[in-house]
Amino acid sequence: MPTKNQTTLTEFILLGLSSDPQMQIFLFSVFLVIYLITLGGNIVIMVVIKSDFHLHTPMYFFLFLLSFFDICYSSVTVPKALRNFLAMHKTISVNGCIAQMFFILLSGGAEILILSAMAYDRYVAICDPLRYMERMSKGICVQLVGGAWAISLVHVLLNTVFTFKLHFCGSNQIRHFSCELPPLLQLSCTVTLTNQVVLLTSVLIFGSSSFLLTLISYIHIISTILRIRSVDGRRKAFSTCSSHLIVVGLFYLIGFLQYTKSSSVSSVVMDKILSIQYSVLTPMLNPIIYSLKNKEVKTALGQMLGKLKFLE
Repeated sequence: MPTKNQTTLTEFILLGLSSDPQMQIFLFSVFLVIYLITLGGNIVIMVVIKSDFHLHTPMYFFLFLLSFFDICYSSVTVPKALRNFLAMHKTISVNGCIAQMFFILLSGGAEILILSAMAYDRYVAICDPLRYMERMSKGICVQLVGGAWAISLVHVLLNTVFTFKLHFCGSNQIRHFSCELPPLLQLSCTVTLTNQVVLLTSVLIFGSSSFLLTLISYIHIISTILRIRSVDGRRKAFSTCSSHLIVVGLFYLIGFLQYTKSSSVSSVVMDKILSIQYSVLTPMLNPIIYSLKNKEVKTALGQMLGKLKFLE
């Protein structure tokens, strides 16, 4: 609890990535371009999947949702960062900061579970193809997505409820471009042991379970692919999950580095680099990876562009 001579803060200052005005203009331009590419790329993926009947399958249903969560993830942080790059007063209310943290955790958590559902989908398609339509029916896909939302919401609510119990009465400067939980805990003038335990426990349970599901799925997938005698057969089977494997690798690597590294090796610079990677760059790279590595998406995109040219 704050002492009598301490005033509870009502707003924070997001210091961002640099205090140099020229550098801020440069960063504004870079972030704006990345954000526009993120929006454009993910919207294109969603439109292509929605418009092409051949892509109305569980695999592309999950890809559609992944693009949606990428847009949400990026939109939670980047617009505010763009404003602050050019603003004189880079403030955000305490409640607004916690709300931003809430949606960062929610969209990121849901994305992790969607990636796990996609891994399970590839496992069924490669390891048990004859029962694919039975095991990946529309009802099961909806249940997987509903479960992803529910589990992610529980994870987020636990951390948010305990964050609202904190008092901020010291420095109001966040050395970051967005409101994430670790920097907020550092600014609290009350004991944050409970928050740290809840965060670590929820991340370990939530992250480890989804990671293990993905890992086990790919162990079976790789084992099945290696038993295929034909080289072309192995290449074709691997190509159906290579894009997802790249995306999963990027997401988990950055996420675990961010939230499980010890405080002794933590640094403000490293926090910013990791945050830029998974909240800014990864949502931009995902549609590029899937469009370049997926023949069906490229074919559907080509057909859609052909129809647009014909209409002209």
